[in-house]
Amino acid sequence: MFPAHRPRRLRTTQAMRRLVSETTVRPRQLVLPMFVREGADAPVEIKSMPGVVQHTRESLRKAAVEAVQAGVGGLMLFGVPAERDAVGSGATDPDGILNAALRDLRHELGDSTVLMSDCCLDEFTDHGHCGVLTPDGAVDNDATLEVYGEMAVAQARAGAHVVGPSGMMDGQIGFIRTALDEAGLTDTGILAYSAKYASALYGPFREAVDSQLKGDRKTYQQDPANAREALREVALDLAEGADMVMVKPALPYLDVLKAVSEISDVPVAAYQISGEYAMVEAASRNGWIERERTVLEMLTSIRRAGADVVLTYWAVEAAAWLDRE
Repeated sequence: MFPAHRPRRLRTTQAMRRLVSETTVRPRQLVLPMFVREGADAPVEIKSMPGVVQHTRESLRKAAVEAVQAGVGGLMLFGVPAERDAVGSGATDPDGILNAALRDLRHELGDSTVLMSDCCLDEFTDHGHCGVLTPDGAVDNDATLEVYGEMAVAQARAGAHVVGPSGMMDGQIGFIRTALDEAGLTDTGILAYSAKYASALYGPFREAVDSQLKGDRKTYQQDPANAREALREVALDLAEGADMVMVKPALPYLDVLKAVSEISDVPVAAYQISGEYAMVEAASRNGWIERERTVLEMLTSIRRAGADVVLTYWAVEAAAWLDRE
């Protein structure tokens, strides 16, 4: 008696496994999130994200060049301003840190990569929310849209190929698309953060952007318990003209990512967020897991679930690992 079927025949050697592998991860599919800090004279370590820093404008430029040379597909830029106010004025200022850094990178890199920008107010407000507030402290959806439109135009003029509205305001994609088109910026794409959940895993990111947030964002980010809601959000963003849609975080929401990939007729992205990064770094530094294998396994799972593009803080390292295979 013996097994009639032996699937292990297709696992016998590395060459065999490579030949029949169903899911690939390539450097071109990875986007590196980067932070630039206004007034910094040296890169500032983000303690909860070992290996990730708040860049100076000069160190950002050098690191961006290195990332592009490594083969990553794109860069997502976040600004950390020196001053904040209630309406996030630095976000729409053409000379604000994010727009200045976008100009630096567009001048340096041209069209050799896809330059993306975070189109959200949370880094720029003194209250840390993703929009402007009403007198009673609630986020004012429609007033925020007006600012997002100005912000998207400023970022596009500064050099962003793609703007990434991440605030989860109702109608944000349609409003930004109209603002860009009316400004003659019809070639600027929109990466819609369509299914962005109110996750506990954003903690390290709050340090990365010096967030001033008190409380939470549960009134506008999605409930982790809901999946159908994510599909509704995606459908609305597609109808409003999104060029790409995204699920964030990635690993805890692979089921949502799979469902989104099955209905989307545009590329689907997933963001492997700060908490996902921090957990792996902490565990690997304690010798509990193998770092490289874990990172590549996570990236493969995200791709297998349906992501065409993965935003990850390991993009440059992973690109080197993948090219070595």
